[in-house]
Amino acid sequence: PLTTEQTARDALALANAQLGERPVHAVIYTHSHTDHFGGVLGVVSQEDVDAGRCKIIAPEHFLAETVGENVIAGPAMARRALFQFGVLLPADPKGHVDCGLGNGLPLGAPGLIAPTHDITKTGETMTIDGIEVVFQLTPETEAPAEMNFYFPQFRALCMAENCSHTMHNLIPIRGALVRNALKWSKYIHEAMALFAEQTDILFTSHNWPQWGKEEVSAFLTNQRDLYKWMHDQAMRLANHGAVPTEISEQLSLPEEFLANDHTRGYYGDLVHNAKAVYQRYLSWYDGNPANLHKLPPVEAGARYVELAGGEEALFDRAQAAFDEGDYRWAVELLNHLIFANPDNDAARCLQADTMEQLGYQAESSTFRNAYLNAAQELRLGPPPNAGQPVRARGILSAMTVEQVLDAMSIRMQSEALGGITTLLGLRFSDVDEPWVIGVSNRTLFYRPDDAPSSADAIVSLSRTLLIEVMSGERRIEDVIRDGLITVEGEVQAVIETFAHLDTFISGFNVVEP
Repeated sequence: PLTTEQTARDALALANAQLGERPVHAVIYTHSHTDHFGGVLGVVSQEDVDAGRCKIIAPEHFLAETVGENVIAGPAMARRALFQFGVLLPADPKGHVDCGLGNGLPLGAPGLIAPTHDITKTGETMTIDGIEVVFQLTPETEAPAEMNFYFPQFRALCMAENCSHTMHNLIPIRGALVRNALKWSKYIHEAMALFAEQTDILFTSHNWPQWGKEEVSAFLTNQRDLYKWMHDQAMRLANHGAVPTEISEQLSLPEEFLANDHTRGYYGDLVHNAKAVYQRYLSWYDGNPANLHKLPPVEAGARYVELAGGEEALFDRAQAAFDEGDYRWAVELLNHLIFANPDNDAARCLQADTMEQLGYQAESSTFRNAYLNAAQELRLGPPPNAGQPVRARGILSAMTVEQVLDAMSIRMQSEALGGITTLLGLRFSDVDEPWVIGVSNRTLFYRPDDAPSSADAIVSLSRTLLIEVMSGERRIEDVIRDGLITVEGEVQAVIETFAHLDTFISGFNVVEP
């Protein structure tokens, strides 16, 4: 149901106006990416779901994968997504043109209602309002938790985001878990075996449908072969000893894929995808010990400047590379110079010009957006820093206690926890499950259990309040002072457990130190 409540509500209103208004009795989340669940509150309310008037259907492990992507890595991923999607670029021929899968991202906040029914196996069938739906689980494809589904009565197949009218990402530049290209191809092949002969309409989460059995079969065949080809050829070269940067230079799309719009790199890019295949099997490390523990960018930059004979000498080399159209070499030289001295305005301006040239030449919209966003930040600076809650309230509200504590763990400031050891029992007014949590070796630990007699304190609170403390909306000292929680035992142990939470900012530097 789209990305945000506002866009989903408007889309449903349009459908109702054109097709006649009907109640929503089920929502299908095809997978665990925000643009496929974030608008749920625009089509159904939590009250309708709680009352059993609407089912929320999702692939198994959906909620865990959603939290892992949008909460655990949320602040960093959101910052990097500005580069991938170019949402801060002006919409004009020299700025943002497209996102590859669609024109652009909505800027509203996503929501989430937890699934009421998990699909756990391929072939599982549900009948909703008299409509039969057959599901195919496809984990570790375009998303860690994903599924396709088929409407037998309408001979219509939904391939979720496992097929699109473009080459997709095996790992998006915003960051994510590496996707399994081999499984991805095999699940498309399985869908062909299960449904293709009975399919007259194929539709996907993005882009337009395919009509007719022959067109459907050809589309699925090309999509299947694209992901298998990238997987096989990247690993063929890897097993010859090629490293990621070499593989991405040696591979080029064959004419069979270049001839079809839906297998070209308008979104994903072969350069990036080849490296993703390598990373999945062999990690980020290319096997050369010279790259095992490299200097960080600032220190390396300073030494490259010294090696070149100073900032002016390095700049002159970069300018010469730019003038020759050797933009990849120019951008590498200037990156060292800017990380050595971010106040070098000439270097920043030339780097921005270089990034623009790389962006204008990119077929992939994500590469274009990243380069042009970098150019904009080099000229204008990064977005203003602001406190970054762990993501939208709608996503937080659907989290389990364990997921809340997982998210809280990455906010624990290790440097402030020296010498602190605590053990607490948590009792929730809105969750029928006690938890034990504490601090040990500067690390938060937790498990569902009754608190032992040795616990420093027993804390009574709501899950909602725990979310507010974890996300930084409330300080534990204020919550205790205002009587919003009950503490039986050592209040100081409670403060020491919850008081040392880091705050993430939304505008950290990327293209400069």
